[in-house]
Amino acid sequence: MICNNFYQNKKVIITGHTGFKGSWLALALYELGAEVCGIGLSPKTYSDFFVVNEISNLCDSHILNISNLEEVKKVFIEFQPDIVFHLAAQPLVRYSYSNPIETYQTNLIGTANILEAVKLLTIKCAIVLITTDKVYENREWHYPYRETDRLGGKDPYSSSKACAEILISSYRHSFFNLHDYDEHQKSIATARAGNVIGGGDWSEDRLVPDIVRAINDNKEIKIRNPFSIRPWQHVMEPVFGYLKLAYKLYETPKAFSGEWNFGPYSEEVLRVEEVVQTAIDILGKGSYKISNDENLLHEATLLKLDISKTINELKWKPQLNTKQAISLTIEWYKTLETNKSEIAQYSKQSIWNFFKA
Repeated sequence: MICNNFYQNKKVIITGHTGFKGSWLALALYELGAEVCGIGLSPKTYSDFFVVNEISNLCDSHILNISNLEEVKKVFIEFQPDIVFHLAAQPLVRYSYSNPIETYQTNLIGTANILEAVKLLTIKCAIVLITTDKVYENREWHYPYRETDRLGGKDPYSSSKACAEILISSYRHSFFNLHDYDEHQKSIATARAGNVIGGGDWSEDRLVPDIVRAINDNKEIKIRNPFSIRPWQHVMEPVFGYLKLAYKLYETPKAFSGEWNFGPYSEEVLRVEEVVQTAIDILGKGSYKISNDENLLHEATLLKLDISKTINELKWKPQLNTKQAISLTIEWYKTLETNKSEIAQYSKQSIWNFFKA
């Protein structure tokens, strides 16, 4: 069993539990026997992973905004979690250009609110705060970014997440210093994951949801940046990593506090155009065209992560290559379309297949 049955009866708060990655994590924790409490916004569509898998029936679900400090505090005080996974965020680069204040409010102040709530806990707690691979100052080079590399961000989203990392580091030193761990008993780690794909994501301006929507509507897939390279990975890769990190952080707090990268092996990164063609091949239908819009907003062209620290110290490693990740993702959407009544069981089996691999 994953993590030696560690999660059995553990009390776990997930922020962003209604979102794509958060709902996969919530289902995984439920399957592992945890008592889950979720904080998140209302799901956006009736096909979201959260909705079709009826996650609200599997946890204590609170529909609220993490910008509401007093309500967040109330949930934390009443629930008293052993583990906290903070995933709630404004996660979209292009959206952040149109809504920068909302992006900073959610990603920066929202993170501060979670840490303020953690300060009120009276029990031992491990906190894993999920940021992004885009926290690094991207110099568009082939060198994979390590956890010690400089933070930065040209777009509001990346910048907000880099700011959140700095804020987290400040809280770790100011309020949850490891030298005083025996007094406060709070350990904090951040997780920086690559581009995550998987079933149940319907977000705008994300490649795989855009592919599925276009093909379902019998339209051409529009590609903005065909040559952009990203560290694509199936959603269960980082979810498994977060679970293992929280377990290690709880058991050995001083050794696993800090920053951790989660991504594929360097040779597994693919260009956007390759991902689209792979998805079309798996589906057996579809076509694409490259956008000629000269007014495209800035998005990084090349991004790779160095996962050597995570492999060597956390003993986590990718289980899937990129084409396997794409195939599993497309199969989920195909199952939803052709046999929706079976999607919940299909999702659970996908999780257990991963855990047993």
